[in-house]
Amino acid sequence: MPGVFGLVPTMGALHAGHASLVRRARLECDYVGVSIFVNPSQFSPGEDLAKYPRTMKNDLALLESLGVEVILAPPPEIVYPPGYQTWVSVDEVSKPLEGTVRPGHFRGVATVVAKLLNIFTPHRTYFGQKDAQQVAVIRRMVADLNFNVDIVVSPTVREADGLAMSSRNAYLDKDERRAAPVLYRALSAAKETFESGERSAASLRTVVIETLSAEPLVKMQYVSAVDPDTIEELREIRNGALLSAAVIIGKTRLIDNVLL
Repeated sequence: MPGVFGLVPTMGALHAGHASLVRRARLECDYVGVSIFVNPSQFSPGEDLAKYPRTMKNDLALLESLGVEVILAPPPEIVYPPGYQTWVSVDEVSKPLEGTVRPGHFRGVATVVAKLLNIFTPHRTYFGQKDAQQVAVIRRMVADLNFNVDIVVSPTVREADGLAMSSRNAYLDKDERRAAPVLYRALSAAKETFESGERSAASLRTVVIETLSAEPLVKMQYVSAVDPDTIEELREIRNGALLSAAVIIGKTRLIDNVLL
């Protein structure tokens, strides 16, 4: 098939963030494919695989309205048939942050993305900035394994109050939803401090921690300032950084980040 082909990998339960990726791919490519696959190998034991939102009918209607040419929505037994035993591990970039909290998560992500790149052979594949460590893992995998594809990253799409759009936001009850924007407020406060001249990573992390601590419904998992490519923690920010945090509100786990 001639022309530029773009791929948007998703786990379904599509929202405006996914739609923004598809629209960008639609503008930049001649053909667009979307995968819808709730990937069991990236869920750790005890995580929300069984209850992860699945809205296939609505997803297909949205993708049709956006003019997507190809949709792949396979059952798990097609992606991981009996006897399956091949996995992709991206070692160092996968270890900290999400890798510590969710053991095995990035092995599942890297494996399924590698399979999707082999199935679709796209020229470009599109991801959101909200999953910044995932982007770093995939970029490293693509470089190391010589995949002939461009990784395109689009800004995080947010609700009016700043909450990053996520399929898991549907889990939040009324009070939890009211509390959830504190995550972006905390990161934004630290970014403002950085723009005012602060270069100590520890000081910027403290701004985030203090803001989050003021919200009683928030349980912090990590607050981090790392090199965006290597995901190594920084002491002093000289050439930019990825400032990120993961929290639990009620039973819902949320992540977010800003680039400095």
